[in-house]
Amino acid sequence: MKLGSVLSAVLFFITITTVSAQTTIEWWQFWTDAGIKPTINAMVEEFEKANPDIKVKVTDLTWANGHEKLVMAFASGTAPDVVELGSDWLAEFIVNGHIEDITSHITLDSGEYDGWSMATCQDKVYARPWILGTRVLFGNRDILNRAGYPEDTLPTLLIALRRMTNKVTSMKTGLYGWGSNTPEKHRLYKKFLPFLWSFGGQIFSDDGKVCVLSSGKAIEALRVYKILHDSSGYVADQRGIEDAFLDGKIAFILSGDWLLKRIKLENRKINFFTTVMPGLELPGRSFMGGEFLAINKNSKNKDAARKFIDYLVSPENQVRFCKANYSANPSSKKAQQDEYFTSDKNLRTFISQLRMAKNPPVDPNWVYIEDIIEKTVEDVVFNNKPPAATLLDAQHKITALRKK
Repeated sequence: MKLGSVLSAVLFFITITTVSAQTTIEWWQFWTDAGIKPTINAMVEEFEKANPDIKVKVTDLTWANGHEKLVMAFASGTAPDVVELGSDWLAEFIVNGHIEDITSHITLDSGEYDGWSMATCQDKVYARPWILGTRVLFGNRDILNRAGYPEDTLPTLLIALRRMTNKVTSMKTGLYGWGSNTPEKHRLYKKFLPFLWSFGGQIFSDDGKVCVLSSGKAIEALRVYKILHDSSGYVADQRGIEDAFLDGKIAFILSGDWLLKRIKLENRKINFFTTVMPGLELPGRSFMGGEFLAINKNSKNKDAARKFIDYLVSPENQVRFCKANYSANPSSKKAQQDEYFTSDKNLRTFISQLRMAKNPPVDPNWVYIEDIIEKTVEDVVFNNKPPAATLLDAQHKITALRKK
């Protein structure tokens, strides 16, 4: 055989060996918006360039059918190596044995990230926090000025919020003090829980064993929530109250960082401010959720999957992601200290609120518990049922559900 032929054969063998050594991991994710998808694609390409032995195959999911697709994929053994999961879904997939325990892999840097409680079940950690979310109070400064409040007035306590919303509505100028949500599924409970937690109420006891939803604190929280709805509320779904707020019709609403993004993209000329959830004697607690990155327990490429997740949640990439998406709550504490967040007073509000936010319990029955809580709020607020008896009935239902 000629020397040239031998060299060609050797090079061909090396090429085949290199290709065969490349690992392909699949990632199913939900960020499909035109504003952020190019950043997702760029991060994947840069990861592959830095790790030529790993190829990442990305599949986009939608919130409309993503949960169903994931359930079917895990059941059929076709789930991806890496999956993005909302915090509300984690417990379901953990308890069903689909998610890899990563406890031993996160101990060194766990203190550098927020959100671990949402990924922890029976003292084991199953996913890395990625992009978190909370709700803060948005206020219309022009409306408050018309109501006679000085420029720097903030409702730091719930009693002040009630007073200010009542005054705005009592002016009878077609303005409303408060934006109140309709019985919109998967949203109503997120509006009530900040009141529950700010009053010191809980869904379960500290050890998580007993439902305590009908406590005196919970009853008072629901009573105040209803008072705001009845006395000052502009009632619509979340999009509707945000539209009315941006149109200058509502003084206060609870919303997430997506409203900041909307104000920016739509170039809304509104004199607004943000502040943390008011409480009884101190600032209140708000709702915390988030997006997590988990590894399929049956993945054959767990090392590559871990490397890819570590890359995505790095402080640098979280800042990059948030800049592209105008998101306010990276899980990385180092990312939160970036000038992008510290130089923006509204983004700073979200970072501050994250420190005073709670997540719902990590419970495989949460989707059903959530439904019971929403029906309870709906019955009290819209059907005028008594808070104490209705919360007690909900407590009995949740207790029975957990015994099944």
